[in-house]
Amino acid sequence: MDRLVVDFDKVNGLVPAIVQDAHSREVLMMGYMNQEALDLSRKTGKVTFFSRTKQRLWTKGETSGNFLLIRKIELDCDQDTLLIQATPQGPVCHTGEDTCFAHQNHSKTYFIDALRKVIKDRKNNPSDKSYTASLFASGINKVAQKVGEEAVEIVIEAKDDNKELFLGEAADLLFHYLVLLEAKGYELDEVMEVLINRHQK
Repeated sequence: MDRLVVDFDKVNGLVPAIVQDAHSREVLMMGYMNQEALDLSRKTGKVTFFSRTKQRLWTKGETSGNFLLIRKIELDCDQDTLLIQATPQGPVCHTGEDTCFAHQNHSKTYFIDALRKVIKDRKNNPSDKSYTASLFASGINKVAQKVGEEAVEIVIEAKDDNKELFLGEAADLLFHYLVLLEAKGYELDEVMEVLINRHQK
């Protein structure tokens, strides 16, 4: 990682470091870092703070084993606050909560963005072994047809009480819908914008 030019002098040698789950984007905790803590965090890949009460460096998880594995570190526009995206290796708070704000951090909707990236990659780098790539190769009509087929199947399953089958069809429909958006060259964010505008009216 490139060296971050943090203005430690502005804030007496310590800057706030906000830790965010790299996947769910949930805010996990906030601590303080000096230059030594930042350097050690970047070297080890584990979030390390400077404890104001103990007056020493401490790596989050050094006692519990619930480390915060760093995925990305960003600096704000004033160069005096850090945003760290990390993957938690267990509960973050010493109370046993997922976060230090007593929020649950179990949402899996973040996976949609990861799936969208995979779908885009299959479009741009097709493989003979990829089902998704074969959908793109079959053309927009086939992709749209698959969405229609999956929509009918989820309607059929909705009439019964088999949760496993219903969720399976729901997953199939969502996947093929994302493929259709990519085939059309549209982003899911554009669909979200339509929903946001409708909600605001």
